[in-house]
Amino acid sequence: MKVVIQCGGKGTRLRPYTMVLPKPLMPVKSEPVLELLLKWLRRNDVREVFITTGYLGELIRSFCGDGRQWSMKIEYTEEREPLGTIGPLAMLRDQLDSTFMVINGDVLTDLSIGAFLACHHRSKGLVTVATARRETPLEFGVIEACDGRVVSFKEKPSLTNLMSMGVYCMEPGVLEHIPRGVPFGFDDLMYRLLAEGEPVHTYQHDGLWLDIGRVADFQNAQALDWDEQAPAHERLVVVS
Repeated sequence: MKVVIQCGGKGTRLRPYTMVLPKPLMPVKSEPVLELLLKWLRRNDVREVFITTGYLGELIRSFCGDGRQWSMKIEYTEEREPLGTIGPLAMLRDQLDSTFMVINGDVLTDLSIGAFLACHHRSKGLVTVATARRETPLEFGVIEACDGRVVSFKEKPSLTNLMSMGVYCMEPGVLEHIPRGVPFGFDDLMYRLLAEGEPVHTYQHDGLWLDIGRVADFQNAQALDWDEQAPAHERLVVVS
């Protein structure tokens, strides 16, 4: 299966570090995020990868080269202007001719690609979104009122939601819904597919998921014990 790794973003949440390094090359322990991802994909027999680049893309191309160091074939797209998370796929219409995965550049997870792919094929849809549940604490007390009178109060509650992990399985037909040469995010794709009656399916993952674009999650990633938990390490996916 072909995999597209989205590496074109500016990583603004990790500034000032990403002013000199693109987010995919930020180190987790001693290895860049992108290298961990490529090694994980190669262990899962992925041999063909497309990396979308934009901001500081020359550093990513210099680091990864043509992929031969991982016995992979790596090709690149380059955005002269930012095209969002999904827009760059329009440049790969001819290459993405079978089921493929798209992975955002800021995820660390132990998602099983085999189980995810099997779920996607069972759904027979254009897109399957990997999801995880996450609690989001609110910073304020929440008041419910009726006619100006308080009827309930919760001090800084947490909201539990099903979140997109930034990992997607797609069919080539989805490319017909993506315009060329204009910014187009995953949110735009979702709105378009739903408006056109195209079903979008989910796969719920109950294991590890960190968004390393967030400072807190990036710090948590550094605390993972990569050496003493080799079996777990073999399952870890780091997405740049």
